[in-house]
This record gives sequence, structure tokens and C-alpha cells, in this order.
Amino acid sequence: MKLPYFLFKRLVCRYPNSRPHRHIPIEKINLADIMNVKTPRCVWFGHSTVFIQINGKTILCDPVFYNLFWLFSIFTGRRFTEELPLSIKEFPQIDILLLSHDHYDHMDYRSIKDIQYHVQKFCVPRGVGARLRKWGIKKQKIVELSYGNTFSEFGINFTCTPNQHFSGRSLFDRNKTLWCSWVIDSGKIKIFFSGDGAYGPHFKEIGSQYGPFDLVFMECGQEHEFSMNVHMVPEKAVQANIDLQGKIMLPIHWGIFSQSNTDWTQQIERLLKQAQLMSVKVTTPKIGELVTIGSNNYPQTLWWNL
Repeated sequence: MKLPYFLFKRLVCRYPNSRPHRHIPIEKINLADIMNVKTPRCVWFGHSTVFIQINGKTILCDPVFYNLFWLFSIFTGRRFTEELPLSIKEFPQIDILLLSHDHYDHMDYRSIKDIQYHVQKFCVPRGVGARLRKWGIKKQKIVELSYGNTFSEFGINFTCTPNQHFSGRSLFDRNKTLWCSWVIDSGKIKIFFSGDGAYGPHFKEIGSQYGPFDLVFMECGQEHEFSMNVHMVPEKAVQANIDLQGKIMLPIHWGIFSQSNTDWTQQIERLLKQAQLMSVKVTTPKIGELVTIGSNNYPQTLWWNL
């Protein structure tokens, strides 16, 4: 009964800190600073959307550029900002678009439709390809993987790894498709992208088999413990990074939507506190701020307090 009660309370109660009270700083992307350089780099677009340049190739993870489907947004709230670091028209060619699962806040119809002409390949967990084909994406552009499967392109390995979450976009298609995390391995750089999921032994197994990781994009967790079967509280996100043998963690799944959180900064503040206790390195770039992977100089600004 905890979940229905919380959702009811979330709808009828006003939480003054569930949204920012001032403008969120957004840094505009200069593509010349990313493209045609040998140094691997990435940019966080807010929530779980990440743009990566590695081996001279571009990767886009879980793109969400707009407000979500109206019914879903009743619970998530509208975007804190509609400004993007880079407009869709300005995007370069996307060599690989990775999707972790089919939830609205990770697989947005409008975003997929608008970005599709920039994308060479969609790499998705098993079953998600059928939905992409219904949305007009050509079959030959889609690669579907199950846990442990690897797709190799441009000298980069994309491995579909386990997660503890669920899938579905309605009351009638729950768990009809797979959900996953991703390991991205260029031979010189290893990156982990968590997608959504609860803490579990799979993180240590992934770390043992594929780690250590130069950079971990880790779900920042949820504020409330009722979702611990499908999400992580921030303290567990820190432990997951330790299990993965992550050298530095970049928290995702926050900064754009309220979702279940009654205080929009509590996730990141709890995570940073726990990371300090556990001696885990965390980078906190502004939305749109350039991050050089493998550098010793990662952004650590507490921009939400500025």
C-alpha cells in the first residue's frame, strides 16, 4: 500500500522544493571541442541522456529532449528547462544510439522520431526493436541484444549487461521487452551506462567480468525507499560504483524531472555525502558541460546551489 499512498500524496500535496526556484545553468556545446579530437569526451544532457565521443565515433544514450507523454508527466512533472545544450538540428551523425529500456523517460517517441535521421545504428535490448520498427525505424538500422551479447562496430564493443528493473509503456505490456545496462569498451577506454535499476549482485559480477571502468554513468537513485526493487537510493548507487570498480562516477537520472522526489537536489546531495565517506570520486558537470574521459580534471561544481 505504500506506493499507491505515496503517488496519491505526490499528486495532492505541494512540495516547494520539488523543482528549482531559479534558472538551471545550461552550457551550449561547441562541436569543434568534441568532434575530430582523439581525446574521448562526453556531455550530460540532464536525466539519463548522454552524448559520448570515443574513437572518433559518436554514441547517444537514452535520448529525451522534450516533455514526456502527458499522463506520465503527471508523476514526473514537466522538464525543469526546455533549453538543450545542442538542438537536434545541430547534432552530428550519431554512429550508435543506445537504449536501456522502453520507459517514457528513456525512450521518448518524439525524440527518437526527430533524431532518427542522424542515427546510423540503434543498439537496444531484446524486444525493443519491434517498437522502433512501428515508429518507422528501418529494420536494418536496429541491433537487438540479450544479456551477455556484444555488438562490435568501429573497434568498439557494446555489451548488453543485466539490470534489476522492468519494462512497459502501458498497463498491458509490462515486462514484454528486456531492460539492461551497457558496457562500452574501445580497447583503451571502458564506460558503463547503468540505465535504470535497483542495487544487486549483478554490479559486482559486471565489474569482475568487464571492469575496471574509466567512467560510470550511474543512476543517481531515488529519494524514497519504496522503489528500491527497481531503483537505487543514492547510497546504493555509490556502492554499485564500487562493485563495478568505477574510477569516477557521473550521476544520471536526475536534474530534469521531479519524478518521485519531493526535493529535486536531495538525490545528488545524499550521493555526494556517501561518496565522500566511501572515497568514491564523483563528477558533477553542468548540463552541457564538456567532460574529458580519462582526465584528472573532472567538473565538480555544485551548480544546483549557485
